Amino acid sequence: MSGHNHIQEQGNNQGHTKNKKILLFSFIIITAYMIVEAIGGVITNSLALLSDAGHMLSDSIALGIALLAFKFGEKAVNLGKTYGYRRFEILAAMLNGITLIGVSLYIFYEAIERFANPPEVATVGMLVISTIGLLINILVAWIMLRGGDTEHNLNMRGAYLHVISDMLGSIGAIAAALLMMFFGWLWADTVASVVVAALVLRSGYLVTKSSLHVLMEGTPKNIKVDEIVQAIQEIDGVKGVHDVHVWSITSSFNALTAHIEVDGSKSVYETEALLQKIEHMLEHKEIKHVTLQAESEKHTHESSIFCTIKASPSTAHAHHHH
Repeated sequence: MSGHNHIQEQGNNQGHTKNKKILLFSFIIITAYMIVEAIGGVITNSLALLSDAGHMLSDSIALGIALLAFKFGEKAVNLGKTYGYRRFEILAAMLNGITLIGVSLYIFYEAIERFANPPEVATVGMLVISTIGLLINILVAWIMLRGGDTEHNLNMRGAYLHVISDMLGSIGAIAAALLMMFFGWLWADTVASVVVAALVLRSGYLVTKSSLHVLMEGTPKNIKVDEIVQAIQEIDGVKGVHDVHVWSITSSFNALTAHIEVDGSKSVYETEALLQKIEHMLEHKEIKHVTLQAESEKHTHESSIFCTIKASPSTAHAHHHH
């Protein structure tokens, strides 16, 4: 392994350790207050508080799964799983997103009944509990934003989005409590719960969509394939690029495979040096796992940038050898 890769791996490991500590701390705080808020919601008869507690429950599950994901991701590669368990992180993020969608649909269902018959709500208790909930969410969100990788790590981002939308839910519950206290608007509690549900649904949709994109081996959002191909073609000695595939193994771990056309008269050593030059260039473009196949200008298959062969049994065999 090169020194550059070793430093990069050390940085990744430090980032993972930091993310894990933040997630554990957040998990303990969120779980403890979720229990308080659920009890408070039942005592005060507030759907806004109960929906916020339901969201905090999904937060708690999300953070727990995220912690497990980091733990599984550390397991070594083996013959059965040549990429190790890195994808577990994406599966966890996907489950988080689906959980959020489920919670939001349940809140919508409960709210429909309450619109017809708004119940009496203990507003002072509701105000106190939702205010403490807001302060706790602000604290956890600040810790995550300050110390965790919420920008590049999809799993960490999923957990962070849970907390942010929950924070907005607490604001909704506070607003509802104040409206009921000062104006006697009993329906405010139900409206606040619907607003929370909408925020939860949006977060769930975004996390699920991003996770599904990775699981479908879509092109990473921070990678422009046309720019990558152009950069490879501009390297001296490259005559053509085709059969390009770019995907994510997990958050911040992008992979690429491609066929590189070179002068057939080059020696193996010269070709190897050229491929290493391309790999080094791609490392600086956020692609950490690169597999390149060198071919002479006399190659017989198509020169399309993307693989055009359909995966039927007969042609899949041909693609393997082309």
